[in-house]
Amino acid sequence: MASATPDISAPAASRRRRDLLRFGAVVGALLLLNFLGQQFFFRLDLTQEKRYTMAPATKQLLENLKQPVTVTVYLDGDFPPGFRRLQQAVRETLNEMQVYGGTNLHYVFVDPSAAGTEKARNEYYASLLKKGLRPTNLGANENGKRVEKIIFPWATVAAGGKEEQVLLLRGNQAAPSDVRLNQSIEGLEYELASAVRKLNPGQRKRIGVLEGHGELSNAEAGDIIGSLQQYYDVFRVDLRKTRPQDLRTLSAIIVAKPATAYTEPEKFKLDQFITQGGNALFFVDAMRVNLDSANRGGMLSFPLDLNLEDQLFKYGVRVNPDLLLDLNSGVIPLVTGTEGDKPKVEPMPWQFYPLINSFSKHPITRNLDAVYTKFVSTIDTVKAAGIRKTPLLFTSRYTRVLPAPVPINFNDARLEPNQKLYKESFKPVGYLLEGQFKSLYANRAEPGTSTFLPATSPNAKPSKVLVISDGDFIRSELDPKTGNPYRLGFDRLANTEFANRELVLNAVDYMLDESGLISVRGKQITLRPLDKLKVIEQKSRWQLLNLAAPLVLLGVFGAVRAWRRKRRYASF
Repeated sequence: MASATPDISAPAASRRRRDLLRFGAVVGALLLLNFLGQQFFFRLDLTQEKRYTMAPATKQLLENLKQPVTVTVYLDGDFPPGFRRLQQAVRETLNEMQVYGGTNLHYVFVDPSAAGTEKARNEYYASLLKKGLRPTNLGANENGKRVEKIIFPWATVAAGGKEEQVLLLRGNQAAPSDVRLNQSIEGLEYELASAVRKLNPGQRKRIGVLEGHGELSNAEAGDIIGSLQQYYDVFRVDLRKTRPQDLRTLSAIIVAKPATAYTEPEKFKLDQFITQGGNALFFVDAMRVNLDSANRGGMLSFPLDLNLEDQLFKYGVRVNPDLLLDLNSGVIPLVTGTEGDKPKVEPMPWQFYPLINSFSKHPITRNLDAVYTKFVSTIDTVKAAGIRKTPLLFTSRYTRVLPAPVPINFNDARLEPNQKLYKESFKPVGYLLEGQFKSLYANRAEPGTSTFLPATSPNAKPSKVLVISDGDFIRSELDPKTGNPYRLGFDRLANTEFANRELVLNAVDYMLDESGLISVRGKQITLRPLDKLKVIEQKSRWQLLNLAAPLVLLGVFGAVRAWRRKRRYASF
């Protein structure tokens, strides 16, 4: 009897059919996922800081674009690794913004050094400089070596025939280069979104700048007024001639270095404006200083009575009658000798001009560069129910407090300061107050009338108040030849631009921007640097591991697969 031969054709056909069904199922699943992905958009951000997640305010801004916006980034080209991180972060941020901006948002990267000839490259550089795009020589340490690169860390945002220039490399210049790059990356979303908002304005709010008490002139406050006018309608307001109901059309009031006292009726109007939901920015001096007298032979500085002390006290702060000296300071020009028949003038450190480089983590001051102050005073907080008090600006670790009266003589700048006297540290000179403010005139008669005000006004609304104890904080230096104001924060002697302008714009945005875009400045990305010593010591070990491990794994995988295949078909 002949033995039966095993039929292997049926199992083979079954396996082919099974494989085809599996292949069809995989293709069908992929097509289904692709269809669902087109119908329902979602993105996953698995980073701890959610660095790739747009803030709700940014999403809303981009989704409501009414005209095409084009972003030109001048960061293309070959950069050292440290700078490529900024370049890649800009690209990733714009990719994410494009998701929500759709067809209304386009971007392109340009290499300013890509011109074929040196002449063409220089002409292109000149065109960028004409736009106000200044190059930066930024250094970094790569593999223990110092690397420097001339770059244009700028972007141009264009829409509707207008352009806005965006500085991409921000942060504190005193910080290490890697920290500054990280700070710049943290601020990319806000800087780009802010430029887009400027080109797509909504309903413009109104800001009043007080006058009538020796406040800064239009020229002295020209740069900050011009900067605010890009977003808001700005007016001069005289409280003596303005009715309280007229102030209600304003969203904020700026008190800019008054020199004489406010009357009670004027204070009442200001008080009612704030307690009924109006925002206010106070840039006030606590001490009277006459620079001409200080230059001629010295003077004594006494408290300056603005008749605002009780009002600010009611709101939760007290600007003290003193002056601060700080070893981290600006400079003044002094005659130090002669050169031929001409006096020799040199910049000398002047401790009465503190450079503020310590800030809170609040969105107004986060990652801010240093700001410039002159004859600044300490600020204390006092009890005010329902008011949140946030210190924003602090002096350095080496500060000295001089109570009134304070002798001031420019010749003191020639002397070496006694560091033992600078025992105070981090004295606050700027506060943000938020909440429902209690009226100074509650349960009192309205000035000039017999009408008593109730303890709580029916029109009471929460508001915000910024107090900085330096009236010169928003005063621009004037060009001696033309009389035109320089950019706020620019110091001619040091040839440096400080961040006074940026802080004020941030503060006004925080107070008036209902979209909450300023909150994006609070974004934080944690640096996780490698241990540089271990990198050097273990460099060869990790290189060998990265090269050998994939080959070993591939070999093991191949051997296991061959063994399983041999075992599977051994029975046939």
